[in-house]
Amino acid sequence: MGKPTGFLEYDRKDNKAEEPLERIKNFNEFHVQINARERKEQAARCMNCGVPFCQSGMVLNGMASGCPLNNLVPEWNDLLYRGNMDKALQLLRQTNNFPEFTSRVCPALCEAACTCGLNDTPVTCKANEMAITTYGYENGLMEAVPPKVRTGKKVAVVGSGPAGLTAADQLNRRGHLVTVYERSDSIGGLLMYGIPNMKLDKKVIARKKEIMEKEGIIFKVNADVGKNVRASYLLKEYDCIILACGASEPRDIKVPGRDADGIYFAVDFLTRSTKHVLSGKNDGFVNTKGKNVVIIGGGDTGNDCVGTAVRQGAKSVVQIEMMPKLPDSRAENNPWPEWPRVCKTDYGQEEAVAVYGKDPRIYQATAKEFIKDKNGKLKKIKLIKLRPVKDEKTGRINMAEIAGSEFEIPADYVLIAAGFTGTQKYIADAFGLKLDGRTNVATEKDSYKTPADKVFTAGDMHRGQSLVVWGIKEGRGVAKEADKYLMGYTNL
Repeated sequence: MGKPTGFLEYDRKDNKAEEPLERIKNFNEFHVQINARERKEQAARCMNCGVPFCQSGMVLNGMASGCPLNNLVPEWNDLLYRGNMDKALQLLRQTNNFPEFTSRVCPALCEAACTCGLNDTPVTCKANEMAITTYGYENGLMEAVPPKVRTGKKVAVVGSGPAGLTAADQLNRRGHLVTVYERSDSIGGLLMYGIPNMKLDKKVIARKKEIMEKEGIIFKVNADVGKNVRASYLLKEYDCIILACGASEPRDIKVPGRDADGIYFAVDFLTRSTKHVLSGKNDGFVNTKGKNVVIIGGGDTGNDCVGTAVRQGAKSVVQIEMMPKLPDSRAENNPWPEWPRVCKTDYGQEEAVAVYGKDPRIYQATAKEFIKDKNGKLKKIKLIKLRPVKDEKTGRINMAEIAGSEFEIPADYVLIAAGFTGTQKYIADAFGLKLDGRTNVATEKDSYKTPADKVFTAGDMHRGQSLVVWGIKEGRGVAKEADKYLMGYTNL
């Protein structure tokens, strides 16, 4: 513990964000890191408590508490305070393959479980992680380190999201020959096209890809396994195959008028926007400038759609959420260190407030009908209000329609951000795999191994739609199991 009284002496100070009206002028990252002295003070706030919940990775009341990667948060906070950045980076990379990603897009499960946050504000673990990672790149500590010995075993990783990249990184370090197949034109999965550039600059992904290539990993893009790449070819050519294709089947909203022109799944909209930002080309670009935009769904994806539409210059932005507004502070039945179920106003909503003068969210409502003009283009959306109703048998709260509560709002574009239903079936079918009741690839109990010979699965395809940090956790887990399968033992 660097400074026993640090948490008493220093107030929380996070990286400062540009003002909303300024940052919406472009798609650049907009947080500015505080200086080295202030960062040391923030690290000094870490209490090095006897039971560091920040790194526990437990599930409490159905929600994650603490870092699933079991990051050594108190240790590298202490080293950061003492100025030993080299050692801090070493400890960080022991548990996290991609801190340059998590320090940008992770919701900071570590901070939600921070003991300092029980009676005060939590330590700035996420920003501290970014400071350590930035130091590593600026001082040549993140350069490629190819394995000195190769095993001769060949591994195919299908999918280059967080789980796939992590599995590839781990198995390459072990000395296996790894090839990553990605169906898109760039690696990264949702990191690349599902998360806007202002949240994760795509140069960060390109930089890491270059390092991984120098370490010996081969990337093949525009390679859609199950379509233009045969599963039989992979089964013949590789000693082990890891499927990490995500839970990329979007959840639809099937109401009258769904065929109207102007309705897109959120991930498609974000993909087209990011491609336009990177290339400047209008091919497939959905431009919401001067248009009324309605986003159906909350969460990170819904917020990213808000921020993107605001930057494009939308006339209005409305976000529809089925559930009631969460409380502004923890309820009694949601005690620390559980994940705090509180209302969060994210960057996109902040920007909408600054531009349109009000919070874009409408709670306890859902789509009843998409209304088209005579040419089939979307012009309005009919919504209906909802109320929570407790199911007496299960105890679950369901949202029920309120009769006669329909109302209409203008909508030139609707973006469906209702999450994903699971694995796209054609990939599973290509390897003769079955999906379980949650539409994830079925595996042996407590295992990443599928019933198919030498085929493993990980990430959202294995556990369902989740966070980047869980993808990294899954990638490390499947790499360990695959390595043992290949070698008879593992030191991962």
